[in-house]
Parts: sequence; structure tokens; C-alpha cells
Amino acid sequence: MHVALTVNGRPLRAEDVWEGESLLYVLRERLGLPGSKNACEQGECGSCTVRLDGALVCACLVAAGQAEGSEVVTVEGLADGEQLVPVQRAFLDAGAVQCGFCTPGLLVAADALLRRRPAPTDEDIREALAGNLCRCTGYETIMDAVRLAAARRSEGA
Repeated sequence: MHVALTVNGRPLRAEDVWEGESLLYVLRERLGLPGSKNACEQGECGSCTVRLDGALVCACLVAAGQAEGSEVVTVEGLADGEQLVPVQRAFLDAGAVQCGFCTPGLLVAADALLRRRPAPTDEDIREALAGNLCRCTGYETIMDAVRLAAARRSEGA
């Protein structure tokens, strides 16, 4: 079968997709978008988090066929060309990127949070990122990064 979807604003089509293939596999292996990471394959770690028709999902748990006709935003779709969005820049500036394996999912989730709640509380941030696991940072720098991104967005920087 084939799967046609819009990924990061571009209409794309994956060919020869078998019915058990995950959206994550299609994104990484068929469409050449390796940003979303394949870690647990059980929806527990959040490394493969993408926006599917506006909702955050673990791409490893979505059958590719379910995404037919959908709009997907991956970590590659956050930046505006070479220009990083505030949350990406804040992750770098706050030192929230270490091994980088969890970073794509965290960035997609944090960006979604800031789109719906421009001035999140710490509780909002914790709740929004609860589906994303990180073994390196201890989470405080991640919290700092989201706070910094929110502050910069409110300042218009």
C-alpha cells in the first residue's frame, strides 16, 4: 500500500508500506526524516513524539495507514529553514541537550505546549513533558529551557 500525508508542510507519499509498519518507521526509513528517535517502540519514552493533526502522539504506536491524509510535524519541521525556533535555541542555551536521544520528542512536546500556553507554569511544563523520558539531564535544564523559551517568546526575542 502507499501512504500519502503532509509532513512538515510538504505533501509526501511513502510507497510499499506494509500494513504493520509504524508511522515512525515510515518517517525515518521511507521519508528520510531521522529526527524522531526509535527507542522503546512501546510508547513509553517519548523519543518519537510528533504532532499528528495537531495532537501529540508517539509515532511508534501509530500504524502508518492511520496517518493517511494527515498532517504530521516532526522535529525537523520546527525550525524555519536554518533559523531555530525559540524552544530549540533555548534548549541549546540552557544546556538541555546532552546525548540528544530524547531531545527531538522533548522539543516537539515543548513547542506544542508553548503554542497552546505561551506562559506555562512549572506544573504545566511537567505535565506537558511527562511522556518524555531523559536519562542524562536530570530534567532541571529541560525545565529551564522551556521557561527560557517562554520568556523569550513573550519578549518577542
